Amino acid sequence: MCALGLTALSSTPGAPLAALFGVFVVNFTALSFEAPARQSMLPRLVPREELPRAVTVMSAGQALAFVTGPTLAGFLLGWFGATVAFGVSVALIAVSIALVLAVHETVEAPARRPVVGLAALREGLKYVVGNKIVLGALSIDLFAVIFGGATAMLPVYARDVLQIGAKGYGLLAACLDVGALATSLVMIFMPPIQRIGRAILISVVVYGAATIAFGLSRSIPLSVATYFLVGVADQVSVVSRSTLVQLSTPDELRGRVSSVNMVFIIASNQLSVAESGFVAALTSPTFAVVSGGVMVFLVAVVVALLVPELWRAKTPTGA
Repeated sequence: MCALGLTALSSTPGAPLAALFGVFVVNFTALSFEAPARQSMLPRLVPREELPRAVTVMSAGQALAFVTGPTLAGFLLGWFGATVAFGVSVALIAVSIALVLAVHETVEAPARRPVVGLAALREGLKYVVGNKIVLGALSIDLFAVIFGGATAMLPVYARDVLQIGAKGYGLLAACLDVGALATSLVMIFMPPIQRIGRAILISVVVYGAATIAFGLSRSIPLSVATYFLVGVADQVSVVSRSTLVQLSTPDELRGRVSSVNMVFIIASNQLSVAESGFVAALTSPTFAVVSGGVMVFLVAVVVALLVPELWRAKTPTGA
């Protein structure tokens, strides 16, 4: 419905800007329900022993969407305009709805009726806070992305640091998603990671090192390679963390724990942009990116010291 609304607004001369903002508010409100439901549904579609690979496949599909979606949108906008672009979005969403309606769960729903409202929120938070390994995995991702995200600085690096202009910015922006997609495709054919906590911590350290290297680079090939590595490390962390959370959480709590996970993800992405912008304004873009990478190292060390169980955590196998 939001895509239909955007299609209508784009074809209406003089459409009020407030209506556009209203559609986006409704759209992201809907996504805040859809994303946790989609994540918590996955364990009831595949056998438990296949869940790590299923999480990897889902992550690969998401990475592919991140690569192809903006590209397709750009072509459609350039060739046909906004109305056609939004119309194609409507058609693609209709296809996705039809595919979801065709899905049949293979695992029975939990017998206990789930609580709703504030009680459900408290129950989800209580589980996350009480499970040190899950809390450590979510916290390291939250703070690593807040401090280590260089996304906000990409336009500045493309224009002022590397001097490669808008096309170069497009290349840099695509590197992270291409790295994530390539990693997901490789992980599909690899055996599932067994020492999953170790994989999370090591990938976060690599993420920080690649961020520092990107911040210091003044070479276009090196910048492309290091930002590609940022995407690789980030995807290993995403797949490992998602697998750990899914397998560690009881069926009746998985939806609300996934919601807490989404809060961590959304908060980290938004706060990362603000943090980078404020630090760059007070110092310089290079300092903002490099210091962020250093902070990622510190976050990994602090979490490893406070939650030593995370380093020893293996992929859960029990029911």
